[in-house]
Amino acid sequence: MTTKTTKKAAGGKARAASMSPSERSESARNAAQAKADMKNLPKATHGSADHPLKIGDVELPCYVLEDGTRVLSQRGVVAGLGMKYGSRSSGDDRITSFLGGKAISPFVNSELMQLVAHPIKFRTSMGGGLAFGYPATVLADICDVVLSARAKGALQKQQEHIAAQAEILVRGFARVGIIALVDEATGYQRERAKDALAKILEAWVAKELQPYVKTFPTDFYEHLFRLRGLEYPPERENYRPQYFGVLTNDIVYQRLAPGLLEEMKKQAAKDEKKAHLHRRLTEQVGHPRLKEHLASVTTIMKLSKNYPDFIEKINQIHPRFGDTYALNLDVDDR
Repeated sequence: MTTKTTKKAAGGKARAASMSPSERSESARNAAQAKADMKNLPKATHGSADHPLKIGDVELPCYVLEDGTRVLSQRGVVAGLGMKYGSRSSGDDRITSFLGGKAISPFVNSELMQLVAHPIKFRTSMGGGLAFGYPATVLADICDVVLSARAKGALQKQQEHIAAQAEILVRGFARVGIIALVDEATGYQRERAKDALAKILEAWVAKELQPYVKTFPTDFYEHLFRLRGLEYPPERENYRPQYFGVLTNDIVYQRLAPGLLEEMKKQAAKDEKKAHLHRRLTEQVGHPRLKEHLASVTTIMKLSKNYPDFIEKINQIHPRFGDTYALNLDVDDR
C-alpha cells in the first residue's frame, strides 16, 4: 500500500511539474469545485454496503437519504438483475442501455427511462464516499418491464436469464411486503419503532447536565429577529422574545431526532436545575449534530426573505420528525 501511494504521489508531482502556472491554477480550481460539489450532495443517514437487503441469493445495498428517499445502489440493481456492471466514466450505463434496447424499449415508459438515465448521486454514511443509486421502487418497475417483455415473447435468448432473475426478485418483494403489512396491521411496527427510539434517545440525551458552552451562533438570533420583523440588535443585550423558545423547539429540536424534544423536556421536569435544553445533549452525539443542524438552519435563514419563506424551505430540507402539524402561533408561521 505504501509503495502504491508513493507512486501515486510521485505521479501527481510529475503531472504538476509538467503544467504551466495557468494549467495548475485551473486544475486547483477544478479540484476545489469538485470538493464543493461533493459536499452539496445528499448524504445517506442510514445504510451501508455491509448490511444489504437480502432477497434469496441477491444482495442489494440500500440507503435512506437525508430527505427520506429510499435508494438502492446502482451496482446492486445491476448485479441483482444478473447483469455485468460497466464503467460509468466511459458512459456505459448498463441499465439505460438495456432498457433502451430494441427488445425492451417498447415496454418502458418515459418516466422510468428518465429515472435510470439520471441516477441519484449521494454520499454514503460510512466515509462519505460518492455513490450512485436509484429510487428503491425502480427495481420493481424494471422487473415488471422485463416480465412483460418475456410474456410477449420479445426477449432475446441472451436476456432470458434477466427475466428469470426478475421473477425471483418479484417473488421476494411479495414476501418482504407481506411481512411489513402484517407488522403494520398488528401494531408490531410500533413496537420496533419504540425500541429504535429508545436507542436513539440514549445516544442523544445526557443523563447529567453538560457544562455550559455557547452553542447557538449570533447569526442564528440575528436572522431570527430579521425574519420575525424585529429590530436587531435589541435595546437590551441578550433580550429574546419569550416565544423564541417555541420557535427554537420547532426549527431545531423537533427536527434533530424523533422524540428528542419530548425526552429532553421530560428530563428537565425531573431536574431541579433550570438550564438550556441543549445542555442535556450528549457530547459525543447530541452536541455535534446540534451544531451541524444550527449551521444548516442559519444558512437557510440567510437565504429566506421572511419567516413563511424560511419555514417553507426548512420543511423541505429538515422536515419535523413524527407529525407535521403547524405550530399554534399565527398564520405566518405555517
